[in-house]
Amino acid sequence: MANFIIITITTLFLLLSSSLATATTTTKDVPFIVAHKKATLTRLKSGTDRVSVSIDIYNQGSSTAYDVTLNDDNWPRDTFTVVTGNTSQSWERLDAGGILSHSIELETNTKGVFYGVPAIITFRIPTKAALQVAYSTPILPLDILTDKPAEQKLDLAKRLLAKYGSQISVISIVSLFVYLLMTPTKPNSAKGGKKKR
Repeated sequence: MANFIIITITTLFLLLSSSLATATTTTKDVPFIVAHKKATLTRLKSGTDRVSVSIDIYNQGSSTAYDVTLNDDNWPRDTFTVVTGNTSQSWERLDAGGILSHSIELETNTKGVFYGVPAIITFRIPTKAALQVAYSTPILPLDILTDKPAEQKLDLAKRLLAKYGSQISVISIVSLFVYLLMTPTKPNSAKGGKKKR
């Protein structure tokens, strides 16, 4: 359910930002950077959590962005250890309509809730001397090393009914209708024997 909400919010954000990009780039030939940051937790057997972070950078504008730099240095060193990847990355260019992706993996053994901040993306436009700055979407709070209660069977049934209830009811009604159409009707003579005169 939470993943559905995240995907819906992200999709709306990307649609709104792309429509804003279309509205602002009709008068100018500039890049428009949209970045989406997401993080997932995986519990390891060693009693630590692994955080997989991926950042996708989209150029929704009509021209190329140059000297694109991603900086995601907001992970506290006393809480998180970088396992793979770097917290910063640079690219020479990002063409109009292009996508760049970057991912890192971190490990932590500190229990608690972590509130992440957006990553910072800087880029250069040939017509302007100053660096341009864009921010990624923030991540949802990470509940690190929390004890998750065992899920009850009834809770699973409730979630499935809430998620697929309307589809199940439509399929049930359609199949009942088809069943009623396909079953043969009995003639009147078979019901009561002979007719009385």
